[in-house]
Amino acid sequence: MKKILTVIGARPQFIKASVVSRMAKLSGSIEEVILHTGQHFDSNMSEIFFNQLSIPRPDIQLDIHGGSHGQMTGRMLAEIEQALLKHKPDRVLVYGDTNSTLAGALAAAKLHIPVAHVEAGLRSFNMQMPEEINRILTDQISDLLFCPTNTAVNNLNNEGFAHRQVHVLQVGDVMQDSALLFAKKARAPTGGLPEGFILATLHRAENTDNPERLAAIVAALNEINTSFAPVVLPLHPRTRQMIALQGLELRVHMISPVGYFEMIWLLDHCELVLTDSGGVQKEAFFFGKACVTMRDQTEWVELIDFGANELVGADKNKIIDGTIRNIGRNVKDTIQLYGGGMAAERIVKQLCKG
Repeated sequence: MKKILTVIGARPQFIKASVVSRMAKLSGSIEEVILHTGQHFDSNMSEIFFNQLSIPRPDIQLDIHGGSHGQMTGRMLAEIEQALLKHKPDRVLVYGDTNSTLAGALAAAKLHIPVAHVEAGLRSFNMQMPEEINRILTDQISDLLFCPTNTAVNNLNNEGFAHRQVHVLQVGDVMQDSALLFAKKARAPTGGLPEGFILATLHRAENTDNPERLAAIVAALNEINTSFAPVVLPLHPRTRQMIALQGLELRVHMISPVGYFEMIWLLDHCELVLTDSGGVQKEAFFFGKACVTMRDQTEWVELIDFGANELVGADKNKIIDGTIRNIGRNVKDTIQLYGGGMAAERIVKQLCKG
């Protein structure tokens, strides 16, 4: 029996962990200890996901959130180290590119505990993004690198991983596993929504913390909502605060942050996705929707190459033009870009080996 300590802390990680933890339990060969750092602390951003996705309750709850990147990561590092000393796992499993990811990997590496990284090899090639720093450093100290795409494998090979004593494996994307598994449980958010809507998300610091970028995106969303189609925006509390601080007026259909099942429903029923999220770009693809991404780079370059996604940055006119080109356009996955929903099974098989 392998003892795995899983570190999670943010919404996308709950979703990814749900399918891997489920498969680990079915294997009968893995004892999993779940540590929740508390990075996402709002009930709609955290607690609701455990309830909806039937993730086992965390064995360890750190409740660490807020503060600068350094403060948050440092506090997590100290607390995770104590948990590792207590539980003595055979391996630490981390997901994605958050501060929780890096803190979990670094604490394990310092104690010579092997690290497995789900979503290894992703690169935006923008070192101004804290996520890029987190994912690069986490890959450097992991020995099991579970890549979601061939592009991710190529990135690691280009960085010299092919000549290191590590396992680089293309397993597919666990987010597709989750979308397929939970699609039947999708449900509409309460309160009613306009027909023919565009789904938007806006939370990334490079946009929300930059007054010019934020103002341009808000202006674009307002014009799209007025002239083309209603825009539905589940608004993160921090984004709402930043919009208010800048004195901006957002004239779209704003709703509170939603659980995963509601998000799946929104993706399935929208006419287009406008986002600055990494995960939502893929989720749009899983549900056959075109995506316009309000960022200058993306980790999911294969979606650009495939023609499913268009990068428009924070330029008002480009956002509007991209919306006009893509609204109502269906996207078909003809080549199984993300592994066809078998990623969790492949990951657990490897974890059972060591």
